[in-house]
Formats: sequence, structure tokens, C-alpha cells
Amino acid sequence: MSVLGSVLIDGVPVAAEDASISVFDIGFQRGYGCFEAMRSYDGSIFRLEPHLDRLELSATKLRLPTPDRDSIASWCRSIAETAGESVVRVFVSGGTDARAPGTDSHVVVFAEAVRPGAPNLTVQTRIAPWHTDGDWSELTGAKALSYGFNLAASVAAQDDGFGDALLVGRHGHVLEGPTFSIGWISEGVFHTPGLEIGILESITRTAVIEVAGRLGMTVREGIYGVDDVMNADEVFAMSTVREVLPIVHVDDREFGSGVGTKSLQDGFTSLVDEELRR
Repeated sequence: MSVLGSVLIDGVPVAAEDASISVFDIGFQRGYGCFEAMRSYDGSIFRLEPHLDRLELSATKLRLPTPDRDSIASWCRSIAETAGESVVRVFVSGGTDARAPGTDSHVVVFAEAVRPGAPNLTVQTRIAPWHTDGDWSELTGAKALSYGFNLAASVAAQDDGFGDALLVGRHGHVLEGPTFSIGWISEGVFHTPGLEIGILESITRTAVIEVAGRLGMTVREGIYGVDDVMNADEVFAMSTVREVLPIVHVDDREFGSGVGTKSLQDGFTSLVDEELRR
């Protein structure tokens, strides 16, 4: 990880090499806490407020004290202005008492460089029995620190020669990637799994759906199986880091990088430019 500038811990700048929180924090011990990753374009964060909305939602679901929104917003803007083109990350730790989450909790903010990525992605479908797949739990919809299962799925897919995983629920429904939302185009219609299945309400996914509307593209959100993806004309990932990225292989099925995906990519770039007035 290439950290740009200092790290803010509860608003106090610390050199990256010295930044730390307690090993007794349940964020470290149990993955209990929440986080956000936001894209900074030339020092301005895209859709900061929706990210902070989701951070507050996550904290509420985890029964952590709601972070001071104004302070966190200020810290994020400060880090972004210094880092420029970057990914700004915010972590809220669970604190040092599992019986009273939030005790001695810390908020950590830093920016990392945007690493040049491949022009497309290959994914392997992998069953995700830990995912709600429509059966909601206390943390459904929260962006919690406990991403171990998701990371393990990515690593396993990469070991098999793919770029990442595409998670499929225990009921056979297509969900999302470990760190991205999934969408596809079939006969000109943009399809994506609906939030009712328990996937994360992605800021980028929401923005891309808006772009599709601007383009006059029909959007359908629902519950889908793997065959729906395999029979698509184009498939793509949506995330803060990847933005809109063509998926050219799902398992052994090959897809082209089509005009629909390119239109969404261009439209997303225009939306960012428009909102941030670059």
C-alpha cells in the first residue's frame, strides 16, 4: 500500500510509518468496526455525503457511537486535497471492550495512491455461504471491517488464474464481487442484482444507474441466477476503485468489451467531471 501523506487518527496527523491503534481493539481482534473508501479526483471527493451516510448506517448497525460527521468530512477533505488523485479510506474501530463497543474507538483517515489497473477483469464464480443471499441479519447493508471471507474468495480465484471472484449465494443467486458490484447488458437492458438480496448499496452502482437513465437505457434490478450473467452480451464491474470495468471472462465464458459498457464508462466520467467541475 502506497500511503500519500500523513495518517489522521482522530484528526491528529501521524506519519504513516508510526500510525497504529491498540492490538486490543476489537477492530483488530474481531473485525468489529466499519469503513468507507472514496475516490478523490484531483483533490475532490466524489459523493462524499452518500459515503458518510453509509458510514453512519454501518456504525448504527454495529451499535457504535455515530462518528462526528462534520469532523470526519473535514478530515477526508483535508486528506484528499493533499493527496490529489487517490483513494481516501476511513476506518472506525470497534474500541477495546467487546461488551461495550465504541469504548476507546478511533477514527483513522488516510489516502493511498490509485494503482493503474488492467483494462478489463476476469472473474470466477464462487459460492459465498456466509452471505445473507436474501436472508437479512443485523449487519446486512453495513460496510463492516470483517472482510476476511470476501478476501479469501478473491485470493482463491486469483490462485485459479482469475482476476477476482464473483460471489454466488447459497440459494444460487448472483450477488456481487468481493469489493465491487456486478452489472450486465442483455439485448440493450442493464441488469444488476437488487438491494433486496442483501448486497451492499454501492455508491458507484447508484451513480452508474443514474448514468444509464441519462443514456435512455432500461435498468432492471432483481434476483438473478448465474445463467442470467452467462447469457448476457456484456458484463462489467462497478466500484470506487475500478469505476466501470469490463468483465471479459466469467469462468470459461468469454465476453467482449461492448459499446454499452463503453457508454457507461464515458457517462460515469462525465458525471464525475460535472459534479466536481473539473
